[in-house]
Amino acid sequence: MNGTSSTNRRESVVAHQPAKDVFTAKSVAEIRAALADLQQKESTVTHKLDTLISAQKDLQRELGRLDLFRANLSTQAAKTRAISNGMLSGAAGTANRISASVKRLDLEQARVQETLTVVEQVRELKACVLGVSGSMGAPQDWETAAGYLSRASKVPDEVIDGAFAARVVPTAEVPDSPRVTLENASESLCGLFQREFDKAVKENDGAKITRFFKLSDVGLDVYGRYVCQGIATRARANLNAGTGGNQAKDGFFYANALTKLFEHIAQIVDGHGGLVERHYGPGKMNRVVERLQNEADMQGGIILDTWSDERRIDRQMTDIKSYAFTFLVHSFLQGQRGASGTPRSDSPAPGRNSEDEGVDMKEVDSLLGEMTMMLSKWSLYTRFITQKCSPGEESPLIPAFLTNSTLMKKIEERLLSPFKEMTTFFFRRSVEKAFQLDESPSDLNLNPRQPLKSTPPHVSSAIEDIMYILNKIVQQSLTTSQVSVVSSVVPTLSRVMGSDFVGMEQRKMRDEHYPRPVVQDSLPPEATVVAFIVLVNNVDVATSYIKQIVSSRLDAAAQPSLPQLFPGLGEREVVTATLQSFASNFTEKTSELLSDAISVLFNNVMKPRLRRILLDSFRDVEYDLDANSLSTLADSLGHDPQDLTSFQSLVSSRFSHNWEALTRPIARLMTESTYSNLLSTTANYLSKLLEKRLWTYGGRVNQAGASRLEHDINGIVKVVVSSGQKTNWKIREMFLRCAQICMVMNMDEEEWEELLKEGGAMEVADKLKPEERRRAREMLIED
Repeated sequence: MNGTSSTNRRESVVAHQPAKDVFTAKSVAEIRAALADLQQKESTVTHKLDTLISAQKDLQRELGRLDLFRANLSTQAAKTRAISNGMLSGAAGTANRISASVKRLDLEQARVQETLTVVEQVRELKACVLGVSGSMGAPQDWETAAGYLSRASKVPDEVIDGAFAARVVPTAEVPDSPRVTLENASESLCGLFQREFDKAVKENDGAKITRFFKLSDVGLDVYGRYVCQGIATRARANLNAGTGGNQAKDGFFYANALTKLFEHIAQIVDGHGGLVERHYGPGKMNRVVERLQNEADMQGGIILDTWSDERRIDRQMTDIKSYAFTFLVHSFLQGQRGASGTPRSDSPAPGRNSEDEGVDMKEVDSLLGEMTMMLSKWSLYTRFITQKCSPGEESPLIPAFLTNSTLMKKIEERLLSPFKEMTTFFFRRSVEKAFQLDESPSDLNLNPRQPLKSTPPHVSSAIEDIMYILNKIVQQSLTTSQVSVVSSVVPTLSRVMGSDFVGMEQRKMRDEHYPRPVVQDSLPPEATVVAFIVLVNNVDVATSYIKQIVSSRLDAAAQPSLPQLFPGLGEREVVTATLQSFASNFTEKTSELLSDAISVLFNNVMKPRLRRILLDSFRDVEYDLDANSLSTLADSLGHDPQDLTSFQSLVSSRFSHNWEALTRPIARLMTESTYSNLLSTTANYLSKLLEKRLWTYGGRVNQAGASRLEHDINGIVKVVVSSGQKTNWKIREMFLRCAQICMVMNMDEEEWEELLKEGGAMEVADKLKPEERRRAREMLIED
């Protein structure tokens, strides 16, 4: 196409150029130009002619093919017309006649079937009419009459009111039309059932009550009204049983009354549900349950309102909200002032008066127990009603009539909201009171020769008090089987423990019992160190207790287990995540505090004595002496020069004695995990001190002295590793550099050269750099 476009442009240019006539030319140049122009035009015309001729050949070829196709098509069209006119015309007519006959037969068959159906329905209608009339006569068989009415209700209205039924059904005994007969019988039966049911209720005849309630929808409604009256009567009787005495004011009277209400309704639904479903069809019991729930709303509301008034819940909530937690606030404020000035000497006086006069903690505890029971029974009741209204579903939804019930709203208003606020107050006040009355074990000391009367773990009294209340509140929250309670209460417990408990322990560590020396370069007072260790134990034991509380609730073997308490879709997962978050958040906060406390103990109690312990352990010990000099030194130190066994253990013996004096008093007071952390920190620092001492022996160790030095180092490491409450083999890894320095120093020259050739030096002394390995080899001096 591009070539064609270019040719057209050239032709256009040529066409617009001024014509050159050879006959008018006046010079040879003009003649040549005119001839060139003529040649150009000639070539253009020739090209067009060639294009047309080539195209004409293709066109003629295609026209020939079309003529051939037309001839073939004409032959086929002639044959098709012959087949259509000769062979298919008869078959088409036959097919049309057959189709019409089939349609007529189908129509006749459908009409016959409809006629038979109507006849059968009219026969059933006549049997029902005669049966109703006969049963309501002399036999007075009301159940049979009701059965005939039920059968007649299944006959279509157009058949009952049709002309055919009006001619066929009436008889001499029953001359009225079917509709009139059935309506009169139904009205008569309903009136009869109403009278007989009321009579049975007055006479308290259970057999007749059951007989008449199952005969019709009217009977079902009357039955619903009857059982609601029974529920109201029993609920009022249970509530009135506590009036006139102290029963209503003590114990779980109202919780038991609400429990009896729910149990009574559950017994009715469970006992008569199958009967209703069998006689009235699936789902009919829901109608009765809704009526029962209306009665439960009324009677349950009365119980909760009476309980709230009797227990003065509104006044309790007002006192709780106005409680200022003066002790906690005062403690933290003094702690902040003490941090910038002189540290406080003690907490506010234990047992001092506070706002307790306005809030009775025993009464709050009793209310929480009563509310826990009410909420637990309410959860069981809602699950039971939900399952009965949605049988067969794995995770049914709570019915709308229960979700929107006035009792549900009253439960949220009277129980759920006060329970959450009272729980928060009760726990925080318990923490405050535990610290007010906090006492540490009185017999703790750092004298290993003086036995301890108290048993480990050595913690203050506040820990057991707080953990007991914490465990109790977690259990109460789970027992309610209310996810909203757990999702609100457990994070609140976490906040109180993370702020009030951890904050109080941290403040006491920092302001009251910080182990600082009274005189520079001396050790802190014994009483301060002991008090600080007790605070460290408090935090560690509290962390351990909370982990145990959470793990015991998450244990599949727990009774009741979480799936039993929270069977709803996704409920168990929410509760599990909430409990795990509580434990992990608290552990994260206490881990940081414990790490800082361990550092304080190390820097102020352990570290200042380590250097002196090493100096005393290696005092007067030389490693470059020959045999005679060594015997002389042993003799001067009081050892048998002929038997150097005891002298060779001199360093480890001294170290063991001093190390025991340092660590044993601390170890017997601290918990296993906190002392393990302190020991690891101390051993790590000791390994660095020991390594520095090893390097100082460079050029001052002979072959025999190197062996003794390695023996002494191994003895020190053995003492440290076995000094914990349990042997901690990980501590040995901290001394690997020291051990490898001694090992490289003691290796024979041939053995060392062989290792270097085989590249094994890196393996046997992997903690040392190449230059350090060379330095260790150069420490020996020639004997």
